Amino acid sequence: MVYDQSVDMQNAHGPVAAEIVIRSQQGKNIQKASSQSSGKVAKHKNVFGANNGQRIDIDKFAQRLRGVTAQTSGQKCAKSVRLALESAGAKLNGHPVAAADWGGTLRKIGYQKINLAFDRPQKGDIYIINRTQNHVYGHIAAYTGSNWVSDFQQRGYAVYKDPNVRYEYYRLDQ
Repeated sequence: MVYDQSVDMQNAHGPVAAEIVIRSQQGKNIQKASSQSSGKVAKHKNVFGANNGQRIDIDKFAQRLRGVTAQTSGQKCAKSVRLALESAGAKLNGHPVAAADWGGTLRKIGYQKINLAFDRPQKGDIYIINRTQNHVYGHIAAYTGSNWVSDFQQRGYAVYKDPNVRYEYYRLDQ
């Protein structure tokens, strides 16, 4: 079972309402690169914003995930990814319990569902494995720029041996 909080097991299959807290960012421009007087370009800052005013720092997101040291799952993949998103600036007030239900929440904070891209992932990409008969909560993981991490350091994206696994793939809208 993969969940993010205490669950009433009788009603665990339905999504939990997600609410986004929006803070105004008017008048604040985040530059991806700026020229200095010496003509050098300042270090690129991977901060992306959703249409709702949120700013998510991909570098902070990846850094938090790199801090996950477990080599096997603790059944808390959704919690691990949520904490990494929040540490990077995502404002979540309410969130899904099951990993499989995170698609709508990701879209609300600025992620876009894209075609599967496991052969060319980008830092900050997130995938969701939908529910299967053997995995009723699904799975969620994010790419750090070098590997996939959920609540453990994965060896790759394929963590289930299930032949009927269906993936959803998300990238932060730039």
